[in-house]
Amino acid sequence: MWFRRDLRLEDNPALCLAAASGSVLPVFIFDDHLWNRSGDNRRVFLKRSLQALSESVGGALVQRSGEPADVLLNLCVESGATNVYASEDFGPYGRQRDEHVSKTLAAAGRSLTLCDSPYAVPPGSVFTGGGTPYKVFTPFFRAWKGHGWSEPMPAPEPKWYRELRSGPTPTEPSSSVDFPDAGEQPAWIVAEEFLASRVESYQTNRDLPAVAGTSRLSPYLKWGVIHPRQLLAKLGHSPGEETFRSELCWREFYAEVLFQRPDSARESYVSKMSGMVVDSGPDADQRFEAWATGQTGYPIVDAGMRELLATGWMHNRVRMIVASFLVKDLHLDWRRGARLFMTHLIDGDLASNNHGWQWVAGTGTDASPYFRVFNPTTQSKKFDPQGEYLRKWLPEIAHLPNKSIHEPWTEKTGAPAGYPGPLVDHAVERKASLDRYEQLKRTWV
Repeated sequence: MWFRRDLRLEDNPALCLAAASGSVLPVFIFDDHLWNRSGDNRRVFLKRSLQALSESVGGALVQRSGEPADVLLNLCVESGATNVYASEDFGPYGRQRDEHVSKTLAAAGRSLTLCDSPYAVPPGSVFTGGGTPYKVFTPFFRAWKGHGWSEPMPAPEPKWYRELRSGPTPTEPSSSVDFPDAGEQPAWIVAEEFLASRVESYQTNRDLPAVAGTSRLSPYLKWGVIHPRQLLAKLGHSPGEETFRSELCWREFYAEVLFQRPDSARESYVSKMSGMVVDSGPDADQRFEAWATGQTGYPIVDAGMRELLATGWMHNRVRMIVASFLVKDLHLDWRRGARLFMTHLIDGDLASNNHGWQWVAGTGTDASPYFRVFNPTTQSKKFDPQGEYLRKWLPEIAHLPNKSIHEPWTEKTGAPAGYPGPLVDHAVERKASLDRYEQLKRTWV
């Protein structure tokens, strides 16, 4: 059983198939292509999730490093195994890798069997009435619900193959982040607490960064420690539950987009938007650094970036605000921000992260119109009216009254010592962004 983004025993169809075929050798492979491109926070949480999985299989998990096809073939030879089972990967690299693994094993008289996926509805399963992929979320959501998904499966009771040992693997990086507990049992503690006490208020509280209103399940979903199908099976139809269902679907919608358009991971989904002028050079680099370190002078932006640096996570509403600020106020390429997020996020997921950035940047599918520019001060006042979130992450301005904490430069003496004034004038830069957009549109004729 080749574990990848399905680090669990419950509701794991690939594992059930393997268990029905004979004794099972559980395997995880550290693939340089993926490991070297991951941020340290994701690496730490992966290592800890693997430790939890190893404990749940009584230490039978074999961990190796190397090129997956070579490692798997060697393990088959060492163990005498004839079949490799895994959950299907729909990402651009994963599909190419699995095709190579399949051919390598077949040439040696072995087989690779893929089933299930990290999603309730695997990419490539739902289409419009005209047979084309969905490009807009709302009709996709309806079709996704109409397609449905299977009920979760109980964990099998395999006979674990214990004759092989792990090889050298990468060490866990050091990080100052306070990580959530890893493993299936901790994941379900988080899930059950959310479903029991917070999902009913999810529709409103999910937008309030000072309130514990979100599920905090994204790191577990990233590595398949918990499957969305398991969560969906527990949801009713209250407004909060329906909103949470739609948020799970957003994750699947972006996976679908990436499956249909692998190039959209790095390039603008709407190709005509690729001509948008973005700033570069030393001044742009300085503005990027101020944004990346939470020193823009706009409290909601700075609080979000400091939360990211300190915790490896950022509230979703704030993710949109800081992304809009980088693209529309600082006129920088969305890909710079997407890369920085992936460097720090524990829950960093290529499809969700990069297409979320494109939504804000106005370059993606179902995109926010380019002229919709988030006003950081208005957003701050609306979603953190008492400044609780700001005070948590910005001690320099924590003493300010509610009236001015969202815009410290309005204090009679200006921004408090230790906190910068506004890096840019939002009204001016908003107009500049719209002017660039108008110039770009003239080239489309």
